[in-house]
Amino acid sequence: MGPKTTKVYETLRERLASGKYAPGEKFPSERTLTEELGIGRTALRQVLARLVAEGALEVRGRSSYRVPGVVSVKAPEGLEPWRIHGERDVYDNRWVKLQLWDVEPPGMKRFEHHVVKLHHVAVTAVVDDQDRVLMMWRYRFVPQRFGWELPGGIVDEGESPAETALREVVEETGWRPRSLEHVVTYQPMVGMVDSPHEIFIAHGAEKVGEPTDLEEAGHIEWVPLADIPGLMAQGELLGSGTLVALLHILATRGKQNVTAAH
Repeated sequence: MGPKTTKVYETLRERLASGKYAPGEKFPSERTLTEELGIGRTALRQVLARLVAEGALEVRGRSSYRVPGVVSVKAPEGLEPWRIHGERDVYDNRWVKLQLWDVEPPGMKRFEHHVVKLHHVAVTAVVDDQDRVLMMWRYRFVPQRFGWELPGGIVDEGESPAETALREVVEETGWRPRSLEHVVTYQPMVGMVDSPHEIFIAHGAEKVGEPTDLEEAGHIEWVPLADIPGLMAQGELLGSGTLVALLHILATRGKQNVTAAH
């Protein structure tokens, strides 16, 4: 894409990432976008095709696009949450807090439940225009093994998750993402552990130096997305954040392939 087309692509991706358009909302028509952004119809369609390929848009009929995210299932009504009568600390330091919570599930007796509080974390999958993802081959002493991971780390006080995502990619790999898109917030062990994980997808990056976080950085490589299912089958992808981000990418690309086939 040329400079003008690239600028339009970045503008539309920024709007989508910022939540300007609600999930399921119809995207502005090609005529509206060509007039607003001052771009030709052919060039605009190149931009829209790329956004569809990345999972940022869905095709709905001829020259009609929608923002992904519409669901048909509804949350059940009338269910009661657990009552929490109190909590007390058992152990607390800068890395981990262990608590006992006095809880009462509906229709059951009260009991104490262990709760582990860990840090807020941001993880980023950076994908380039050759369908490769930026990964690190690292050793983790807890499982005592090597494996592939995406860059990520703890959200510092006063820092937004997006700022953390960008900072960690630069510190751990020496590459700076050109754009960031937040795709999901989840809890890796929701039954007992509180540790919000923010997953970001970045499209494109530029080399800005060498890794500065020597403790976290490992061997850095652009891994073909086509290799991800095989690495997953071999158990070489470490960490839930890495798995969630890569599964999201594979799912959106698979959905696009189905759409294109029809």
